[in-house]
Amino acid sequence: MTTRMTPHDDPSQHSPLGKSTDYCDHYAPELLYPIPRQIKRQELGIAEHALPFTGEDLWNAYELSWLTPRGKPVVAVGQFYIPVDSPNLIESKSFKLYLNSLNQTSFASQAEVEATLQRDLSAAAGKTLRVVVQALSDQPTARIGIPDGILIDHLDIDCKRYQPAPELLTTLAGQAPIDQILYSHLLKSNCLVTGQPDWAMVVIRYHGQPIDQANLLRYLVSFRNHNEFHEQCVERIFTDIQRQCAPQALAVYARYTRRGGLDINPFRSTGHYPAPDNLREIRQ
Repeated sequence: MTTRMTPHDDPSQHSPLGKSTDYCDHYAPELLYPIPRQIKRQELGIAEHALPFTGEDLWNAYELSWLTPRGKPVVAVGQFYIPVDSPNLIESKSFKLYLNSLNQTSFASQAEVEATLQRDLSAAAGKTLRVVVQALSDQPTARIGIPDGILIDHLDIDCKRYQPAPELLTTLAGQAPIDQILYSHLLKSNCLVTGQPDWAMVVIRYHGQPIDQANLLRYLVSFRNHNEFHEQCVERIFTDIQRQCAPQALAVYARYTRRGGLDINPFRSTGHYPAPDNLREIRQ
């Protein structure tokens, strides 16, 4: 049975993160550890049934394997699309442990693997999610690229803040609204439980009064010593930009480097922009 938490629980109490773990290589869905999204959304002033964004969390899995009925291993990659309105996010180490529990488990077909993954992960997330599994024997491909936007990392700025400082965000007053895509590789935060560094590229697309790019970069750098899960950082960036800059349309997307054979890529939007393609950042 999966452990459930309330919005008042400390996620470090029961999570496998930061603890010595024996790996299980036989199917064990009970390893999945959900964390209610509302725990952190309350801090941001986000009401449970009035989300200011749409979107999803795209997880890429690079260490996925199981056995055929004759005992031959199959190796694969997987994509998991978790809706933003699911009650829970899934703690990443528990996700990894669960995937490893398939290693010595026999399945009749790849379709059975996909159905099993969808059932178990949907139960943990609290809402149906989409699963795509690609066996390496089918020769799947992946693309690495850069966003179609303006890289702001070249700006020569001074940085003095290393905890989120939304007051840094400003717009250029008196200018007409524009459509713009800005991105940076300088986003770094730390795991909420272990304190290990998390690295990401973040992409901000908006329509509104021009955002001051230097101050935006200072703001993104201010996450450098901040402890929060990937999904929560993106929601904090989204709500801070929305409140400080008041764009008519906004999307925030981050591509985090992988850990434990998984990368997490949260996307949040006012609904004006579709989710981007699964284009890898160079560090992924």
